[in-house]
Amino acid sequence: MTDTLKTKKAMILDAAQALGAERFTPAEIEQLRRKLLAEHGPEGKTGADYIAEVLKDAGLKVVLTQQEEAEEQYEEEFDDLLHFRTLEDAEVCLTRLDELVQKFRKQGERAAIERVLEIARLGRRRAEMIARNPKVEAAKRAEKMEIANWFRIWLETPDAFFDWLDVRKQSPEYREQFGDSGGAEAAAE
Repeated sequence: MTDTLKTKKAMILDAAQALGAERFTPAEIEQLRRKLLAEHGPEGKTGADYIAEVLKDAGLKVVLTQQEEAEEQYEEEFDDLLHFRTLEDAEVCLTRLDELVQKFRKQGERAAIERVLEIARLGRRRAEMIARNPKVEAAKRAEKMEIANWFRIWLETPDAFFDWLDVRKQSPEYREQFGDSGGAEAAAE
């Protein structure tokens, strides 16, 4: 049985190479499935899921869902989004996320919007994780908790977030806790 699997894998990879696709969507995978059956008869019979698995294992790009397709299409846009060592970095990050959501809304790219929201949820979880870590210095934990709250509020009310953030940065509590290093000077401009 192992020889058959290896042979089937080899058949799939040979067929994929012959197809010459840069990425494999469900349409290309179905084309491979039919090609294997036509060229190899019953020995070439295999399911689309197995073909996709073999292609992925071989390091080829497989795009099966709308979200994966959006990720592939906008890979550069999503690359390097979650950098927030400081409050200022977090504000820039949320601004970029917001710009992407607006852009994808205009283009009707629901899967891409969901990907941006998924990245924002990941950002919130990362900030919360650091905020709860007792090994991290107290001031940095407070900053990360603030950032986690920013992500939460942006996710819940994105249209009001930046107005809220301006007010938040001007509040006495915020200025006392984070001072100028927290971006209060930017709010005063």
